[in-house]
Amino acid sequence: MRLTFCGAAREVGRSAILLEAGKRLMLDYGVKLGARSEYPMPLQGSIDAYILSHAHLDHCGSAPLLYETANVPCFTTYPTEALSSLLIRDSMKVARMRGEQVPFSSFSLKKYESAFIPLGFRKPFQLSGDVRLTLLDAGHIPGSAMVEVYAEHKRVLYTGDLKLEPTRLHAGADLEEKVDILIMESTYSDTDHPERSKLEKQLVKEIRETIEQGGIALLPSFAVGRSQELLIVLSELLPEAEVWLDGMSKTATQIVSDYPSYLRDANALRKAIRNTDMVETEAQRRKATSAPGVIVSSAGMLDGGPAISYLLRLNELSKIILTGYQIEGTNARSLLETGIVNVDGIPTQIKLPVKYLDMSAHAGRSELLKLVKKANPEKIFCIHGDACEAFAQELCGMGYEAYAPAMGNTFEV
Repeated sequence: MRLTFCGAAREVGRSAILLEAGKRLMLDYGVKLGARSEYPMPLQGSIDAYILSHAHLDHCGSAPLLYETANVPCFTTYPTEALSSLLIRDSMKVARMRGEQVPFSSFSLKKYESAFIPLGFRKPFQLSGDVRLTLLDAGHIPGSAMVEVYAEHKRVLYTGDLKLEPTRLHAGADLEEKVDILIMESTYSDTDHPERSKLEKQLVKEIRETIEQGGIALLPSFAVGRSQELLIVLSELLPEAEVWLDGMSKTATQIVSDYPSYLRDANALRKAIRNTDMVETEAQRRKATSAPGVIVSSAGMLDGGPAISYLLRLNELSKIILTGYQIEGTNARSLLETGIVNVDGIPTQIKLPVKYLDMSAHAGRSELLKLVKKANPEKIFCIHGDACEAFAQELCGMGYEAYAPAMGNTFEV
């Protein structure tokens, strides 16, 4: 068995791992977002199947590249099938607006969309006589999966992105005991996240104070996962507030609600949707900014979608609340650090208060260590993080055989 790391090696983004064991399987094929898009190493040779862990662009954004010269099945979950198409198509639109050229054609995207073979959680699929694939709930976003491949009498577990602790959307990852090889995300290997319930209370407090003084709370939000979680929190803990939803978050919310079995409490999301005003027209956008309330809008990093236009319309009593990690080079990261955003190429000073709440959908340090202890693997590969090397060294000190592969590294396992 051989593993080649084509992306997410000592970095966050462009996840892409080639697993060769009788079959050649590509695990994810994403893009690294930031000031400029970066893609995985070009694939050498053909593959037999593409396995997609979840719909975020850093895991699926380069998928159509695989279909430029090939036509192979794509195994993933039902929600990821719909959500990945939504996000990839939107990324192509954003690239056109920026004058960037994506490295794949619309035809390749259509080939990718016709290649889906959706699988349910814990429903083993026999890829060949001695290669078996099983998807497990990763607890990260709706439809997110950990990928278990059984081949050559070894169990390989690729986590994709995961979260063990429950949130309003998910009950937490479905962990496996005893695997032979663990390929794990390490995004927050050096830190733990604050307790979710405390973050929710702080979020509601910040919003309530803003509304009471006559302002609007703008929540730039990731379309998939975070927007739906925020709607549920607001519906449950701040039902009196006027809540508006705009941008791609609307379509993503509809898709997520179409797959209730992938949610911790589908009724809570349905209730939240009923309590939310969906923005469809410019007149509604003006109304949303004319009275105290809450606006949840994509894009979560302020690099697209209606959120940036709302930012410029808020009254002086308003507040911006960021609930997700902001990549270096994005507008939201600049807003946090300097108070400046780029609007159509023009640096613009924003004088409103900005609050960051760490409502991450990734596992924190303690959760990652819990995963390692339960899986008890023979070999660990730490990827998708800025501190992969330090984490691998720490795991070695605990008695594990752990590695932090560099881009392009190949391992015989």
